[in-house]
Amino acid sequence: MNKAISFLKQSVAELKKSTWLTRKEVVQSTILVAIVVALVAAYVSIIDFGLTKVLGLIVGGR
Repeated sequence: MNKAISFLKQSVAELKKSTWLTRKEVVQSTILVAIVVALVAAYVSIIDFGLTKVLGLIVGGR
C-alpha cells in the first residue's frame, strides 16, 4: 500500500513539472489533426474506389 501511495505522490510531482499547451495551441492542433485525417480519408477513399473499378473490370463484375 505504501508503494502505491508513493507512486501516486511521485506521479503528481512529475505532472506539476510538465508544461501544458495553451487553449489556443490545443485548438490549432485539433484543427490540424482533423484536416489531416480528412485528407487521408479522402485519399484512401479515392484509391479504394479506383482499385474497386479496376478489379471489377479485370474480374468481369460491374
